[in-house]
Amino acid sequence: MGTSDVNANSSSSSLVKDFLHKCGGVAVIDGGFATELERHGADLNDPLWSAKCLLTDPHLVRAVHLDYLEAGADIILSSSYQATIQGFKAKGYSIEESESLLKRSVEIACEARDVYYKRCRESSSDQSTDGKVLKQRPILVAASVGSYGAYLADGSEYSGEYGDAVDLKFLKDFHRRRVHLLANSGADLIAFETVPNKLEAQAFVELLKEEDIKTPAWLSFNSKDGVNVVSGDSLSECAAIGESCEKVLAVGINCTPPRFILDLILSIKQVTTKPILIYPNSGESYDGIRKEWVSNTGVTDEDFVPYVNKWCEAGASLVGGCCRTTPNTIRAIYKSLSGKRTI
Repeated sequence: MGTSDVNANSSSSSLVKDFLHKCGGVAVIDGGFATELERHGADLNDPLWSAKCLLTDPHLVRAVHLDYLEAGADIILSSSYQATIQGFKAKGYSIEESESLLKRSVEIACEARDVYYKRCRESSSDQSTDGKVLKQRPILVAASVGSYGAYLADGSEYSGEYGDAVDLKFLKDFHRRRVHLLANSGADLIAFETVPNKLEAQAFVELLKEEDIKTPAWLSFNSKDGVNVVSGDSLSECAAIGESCEKVLAVGINCTPPRFILDLILSIKQVTTKPILIYPNSGESYDGIRKEWVSNTGVTDEDFVPYVNKWCEAGASLVGGCCRTTPNTIRAIYKSLSGKRTI
């Protein structure tokens, strides 16, 4: 490892360590985005999914970010999970317009943070009468990067089955411009999310190096059995890819049923010394063909909290929610962790 590698490693490592220290040891990530956009009145029946609102309802995107900040989130993710240059072009937008929309996703999140800080300054206490958290604190904006399967909008981010034609070069070329743009959009970090297989994890870490990305990143996988990632690849091997990259500051799991998380944390701990992030879904199942949640077996907000305590005891230091979790879920996590934080 050369001098520049050591410096990059030190910089990424110190960012998350300093941030977690200021958060009292555990940071709260926001929750499900699409569900909340729909609750605000958005129509997401589109291959762009939540990214559609960057075009049609940017004010709703900002409102959802604010809802999560007022619920206690320390990290908010941009609405770019399913936003790709290729996807916008397929809808008739030029490359310039597509790139502008990607950057806009981060700008809206940063605007929400600014509005939130203004509300905090104007508030006489850390919590309003209606339960909103109005506490001046460090807040990070993460630029969300979904997998290739998210762009396909066929549910393949839940299987990792891309076919033989999709190799390492294909995935790097697909993500390259998008990652470069988001890394230079003003975000504090890049969130590679719902990574379904080892191949795409390798593509992401190689892109970080090839493009000399200065913005640190996290790498988050998904699992449907509590042992491997959804493609069947070894979680330990996938997490080790993140551990090996000096630009990756945390490794973890998202969009996975809560009942699997504890064992997955223990598996990740065996191969990484980096902070572990956990933001599961509600536990419901998603039908990628019908594009709907099919079973009502999710975990309630009340049941979510005991899980969170166990996850933190096992080693997780960044905790939030994914699909079908809400600001109420994040508020419950925030309240649960408030007594355990060292600030």
